[in-house]
Amino acid sequence: MSLRQGARIARRELRGGLRGFRIFLACLALGVAAIAAVGSVRAAIEAGLAAEGATLLGGDAEMQFTYRFATPEERAWMDARADAVSEIADFRSMANVARGTETERALTQLKAVDDAYPLKGEVVLDPPVPLAEALDGTNGLPGVVMALNLVDRLALEPGDVVRFGTQDFAFMATLVNEPDDAGGGFGLGPRSIVRRTALDASGLLEPGTLFDTHYRLALPSGSDLDALKAAADDRFGSTGGRWRDARNGAPGVAAFVDRLGAFLVLVGLSGLAVGGVGVSAAVSAYLSTKTSVIATLRTLGAGRGTIFWAYALQIAVLSAIGITIGLLLGGGAPVVLAPLIASQLPVPAVFAVYWGPLGEAALYGTFAAAIFTLWPLARAEEVRAATLFRDALDRARLLPRPAYLVAIFVAVAALVGSAAWFSGTATLTLWTFGGILGALVILGLAAVVLRWSARRLSRRSRGRPPLRWALASIGGPLNATGSVVLSLGLGLSVLAAVGQIDGNLRQAIQGELPDVAPSYFFVDIQKDQMPGYLGRLEDNPGVTRVDSAPMLRGIITRINDRPAVEVAGDHWVLSGDRGVTYSTELPDNTRLTEGTWWDADYTGPPLISFAAEEAEEMGLKIGDTLTINILGRDITGTISSFREVDFSTAGIGFILSMNPSALAGAPHSFISTVYADAEAEGPILRDLARAYPNITAIRVRDAIDQVSVLLSGIASATSWGAAATLLTGFLVLIGASAAGLGARIYEAAILKTLGATRRRILASFALRAVLLGLGAGLVALAAGILGGWAVSRFVMETGYTVIWPSALAIVAGGVVATTLTGLLFARAPVEARPARVLRGRD
Repeated sequence: MSLRQGARIARRELRGGLRGFRIFLACLALGVAAIAAVGSVRAAIEAGLAAEGATLLGGDAEMQFTYRFATPEERAWMDARADAVSEIADFRSMANVARGTETERALTQLKAVDDAYPLKGEVVLDPPVPLAEALDGTNGLPGVVMALNLVDRLALEPGDVVRFGTQDFAFMATLVNEPDDAGGGFGLGPRSIVRRTALDASGLLEPGTLFDTHYRLALPSGSDLDALKAAADDRFGSTGGRWRDARNGAPGVAAFVDRLGAFLVLVGLSGLAVGGVGVSAAVSAYLSTKTSVIATLRTLGAGRGTIFWAYALQIAVLSAIGITIGLLLGGGAPVVLAPLIASQLPVPAVFAVYWGPLGEAALYGTFAAAIFTLWPLARAEEVRAATLFRDALDRARLLPRPAYLVAIFVAVAALVGSAAWFSGTATLTLWTFGGILGALVILGLAAVVLRWSARRLSRRSRGRPPLRWALASIGGPLNATGSVVLSLGLGLSVLAAVGQIDGNLRQAIQGELPDVAPSYFFVDIQKDQMPGYLGRLEDNPGVTRVDSAPMLRGIITRINDRPAVEVAGDHWVLSGDRGVTYSTELPDNTRLTEGTWWDADYTGPPLISFAAEEAEEMGLKIGDTLTINILGRDITGTISSFREVDFSTAGIGFILSMNPSALAGAPHSFISTVYADAEAEGPILRDLARAYPNITAIRVRDAIDQVSVLLSGIASATSWGAAATLLTGFLVLIGASAAGLGARIYEAAILKTLGATRRRILASFALRAVLLGLGAGLVALAAGILGGWAVSRFVMETGYTVIWPSALAIVAGGVVATTLTGLLFARAPVEARPARVLRGRD
């Protein structure tokens, strides 16, 4: 009965329009829109990757091998199942261009293709010539096409001679578009393409050198990809062969987009929490204007249930409107801005209305609206009719009845559970919600302390009327201190945490690593070249340190004679091939944490020393056996020790090390790191490149710069999400200022009656805004620094220092935001006529 009566009352009151609920709708709509937009863009990219999967992969399916070409048996298996097969070798090399006595050098990712390439898509060149014609070359030299940034760096013109290893090539055209580029993963150098047979005399594909081979398959229509994958894994999985197909043509890109999208949705939920503060404040303010209506209903016999449903249904309808507006904005904006967004994306995207992300955003918005409106609604029904006639909604008891507390808890749990489910990152979700909850608790306590301090200080500020009035207003019962500190403070907290995390990551990469990182990585050093290579560096006074190690690559296929994934799940060590080395002695820069190292003359069954941290994550222990496939051969060894491996120094580090006799006879090359003075780096590279043209040099600074660019993009996307949170907080500020406009007008009228000038009244309003902004900014700064430290320390596992420029900007932003909103609503109180205002209150 109470529900039916409440519905009738709600329907009548809704006829009055949306007055008083504009900020409510804006806060809810903006939070939902941000989440819907992020989800829609992610869905568009995923749809693009799925639609263009074959093009991105370069075929309907692919078999990949590490450091070897397919055996005749493997190639025959592929030929029997495909209409066409394309063979590609992919590796890093140095592009060398001689100009007189000087030689220009640059690192490139070299792709050696056959005549069938590309099976899918089209290679676009400038000038527009067919790829086969460009690779034919000119003047008796095979051809090469190269990416634009590499062409610019080497100042190439068509016909110029470029050397790879010991083979000369004629530069023929600039590579404009490579259809399968997105599926190739992270590369340290710009792309160059040559014909595979042209590399036979280059010395770059010797046994043991670092290269991958990809066999792209054009399959007959209707092929069963699941069955083919199962057959390939069963037949070649134990020999290092890896299958991919067009259903996931660019798995690295897809995984990155999925994780970044999930993270941005969690940032969007922070914005929704800020909007929830505004929603709660708007509901409280609205109910305060309805005290006489509620009092009348209570005296006419309306029970608690009727009152609750009357206003709960109104809020539900308005929440539905706000969520709908947010869905229209979040779902429509990516479609409208599709050309602009697509031009900034390195992968294809199909923009359309995707119901999955919209449903997810609507679910979040519904839970958030319930969480932040149940409390004020429940408190309203607890107030007695007599107190309502005295406009004393604030005198209701602080906590609602237990039933409502349980309902709020269930809504919070449902929101957290939904976020964890949809994002697929339960740990990050819990950390995010823990951070939001912690920030809200800190900000709530700060608001209480700020009000108490303002009341105390107002009594001691005699002789400074504007300051005293500002402090009294902040500490008074009818103030917006709580809403301002919560909304603005939470938005600034998110922005501050993002700023601190971004600053510390940049500092770790650009500031700390270069002090300890090597100047160069040199790879593909042949065993017979090592004595001469080391001799040249030992005689160089600019070289401070040289580390070197034999280098093989292997795939862990079994643990204790069981499939590795059954034991260790999807741990990253099992996701592909890993570096394997051997050593007689324990390296000087590491130490054993458990077990013993083998003797120098040990020749028994294979023994393994494994990285301690990764072993703990995978559940390995001393005595476990690992089967590693190296160049198609299975080697089973026993773990005899665990050791520390520090990858943060950018030096040589191996997950797996074995005794030398275990790898006897396996063809391999060496890798080396060179630590040198900056002025010695150029001469070192020139000297080694002349002596050993097959060696590839990777400048560590260039790799660090690439990572920095990637992090900049992530930080930029995150900052935009945090900015949306801050915008929501600004809207809440506007709502709080608008809600308190009547109180400010009445306050100004009293002050004018007592002789205060307009200038002093305006000064008191400005001081009030500055003090509130300063308080919110300082508390947000503390919360942001704490959050940044937690993420840097426990998630990123980096050092942490406070980035003060970013920190001070946050405080300044809080002051500016509150001052602007305070002055925005200052005109009406300053210009109010005391007689008219006081007569209206009489």
